Amino acid sequence: MAESTTISGHGAGDVDVVISVDDVAKQAAELAQNRPDVAHLESLTKNKSFLEINNLHAGYGRMEILHDFNLRIGKGQSLCLIGPNGAGKSTILHSIYGFCDIMSGKISAGDKELTNLSPNTKLSKAGIAYVLQDNSVFPDLTVEENLLMGGYLLNNQQLARTAADKIFSRYDRLAKRKNQRAGVLSGGERRLLEISRALIMEPDILLIDEPSIGLEPRFINMVFEILTELKEVDGKTIIMVEQNAKKGLEFADIGYVLVSGELAMAEDGNELLKDPAVGRLFLGG
Repeated sequence: MAESTTISGHGAGDVDVVISVDDVAKQAAELAQNRPDVAHLESLTKNKSFLEINNLHAGYGRMEILHDFNLRIGKGQSLCLIGPNGAGKSTILHSIYGFCDIMSGKISAGDKELTNLSPNTKLSKAGIAYVLQDNSVFPDLTVEENLLMGGYLLNNQQLARTAADKIFSRYDRLAKRKNQRAGVLSGGERRLLEISRALIMEPDILLIDEPSIGLEPRFINMVFEILTELKEVDGKTIIMVEQNAKKGLEFADIGYVLVSGELAMAEDGNELLKDPAVGRLFLGG
């Protein structure tokens, strides 16, 4: 009788075969035998790329995490990054937003060079907002005060209040809690507040790190419904890291698989969902 093993750390669903973290990384590396070239990445945007990363080497201090990494995403598209733990997924978001050290390479959006801009400049001038993985609400401030914190770079605070009013008119769930402390919100409501706070500056690009982490299934669905609306109705460009790879790829127009700081695979999200190796390693069977 075959020995049962378990896949660790990614996806959802029943698993008949358990694979150690090291084995996941080893088998994932085998996916990188035919790495996608830039022409293929361009094709996934229908040759209308908006945000581009070219030949990026980046990391923290002297530790290089990303090696010769390329990325393409079109305006109004969504891209989900999956891969083993430590593959460099969050470092891509950090690189775009300015949270890590860039050794070489170039990042641009439209006609804007972003590579060496500060996070504040990327938010205020380049239209890039980052929704952090960790719980980042201020629990002792009200929901409204938390939202207004998203407009801290605006010269006129009335603009922030106007933007906050738009959020409340859009999301009744937050409007009902407007004057309550954020600390009383449910996990899903906190995530909605974090996403909404990022919208105060009306960004074109949203970087979202693990939107479903720690949430109950009903709130995960709510969050992805909100993100779908932001993409399809508002035309936001969304790049996310998502530990629930199945949910992330179902949402994404484009999926990237990272292995050891390098791009191993890039396809339409639906195509990656159908890939047997991706399913075995990251989707739970």
